[in-house]
Amino acid sequence: MTAVTHMPIRLLCVDDHHVVRNGLVLIMNRQPGLKVVATASTGEQAIALHRDFLPDVTVMDLQLPKMAGLAAVRAIRSETPDARIIILTVCNDENDMYQANEAGAAAYLVKDALPDDLIRTIRQVHDGERPLSAAMRLRRSERTERSKLTPRELEVIRLMAQAMRNKEIATVLGLSEQTVHAHIKNIFLKLQVADRIAAINLARRYGLISTH
Repeated sequence: MTAVTHMPIRLLCVDDHHVVRNGLVLIMNRQPGLKVVATASTGEQAIALHRDFLPDVTVMDLQLPKMAGLAAVRAIRSETPDARIIILTVCNDENDMYQANEAGAAAYLVKDALPDDLIRTIRQVHDGERPLSAAMRLRRSERTERSKLTPRELEVIRLMAQAMRNKEIATVLGLSEQTVHAHIKNIFLKLQVADRIAAINLARRYGLISTH
């Protein structure tokens, strides 16, 4: 019986920083079943090389000279609708993530992610998964949770984050301690947490409390 030979996942790596690009190539080529077939430093090069090589997966930076990464993603996807593209960027910005999802990117990773995360994501995307869509569903779910808090509850949790006790919050907002206690109880219920620390941490994650 003839042994089955599995073709490697062919990769296009796009990043304008030479050191970063070489580092990514080294990481990818060391993995079994992965092979970088081309590299690019600009969006224009990425489009041309994608057309020439038709890689299985493209790893694309957002911050590129002249043509931005998202524009390159759109151009590649317009030529090859089933192109599988991973955004790898320094920006953990929800708007960038949303635009990447709209442009057709399959995944969105921040550059401080572990190499194992990148390799796992490459394999997931090659298998047809879209981790970015799942992440966007989570963000939308979080926004839904956020919208459940009333304006008064938002005021209360922001004061909680300033380490104020119920009595202090009541004084600032002109409420009774009993009313403040009721608001906090509702906050815990809506955020599905058991204590102040968990509520504050979750509120920060949802963007309800400034981290600055």
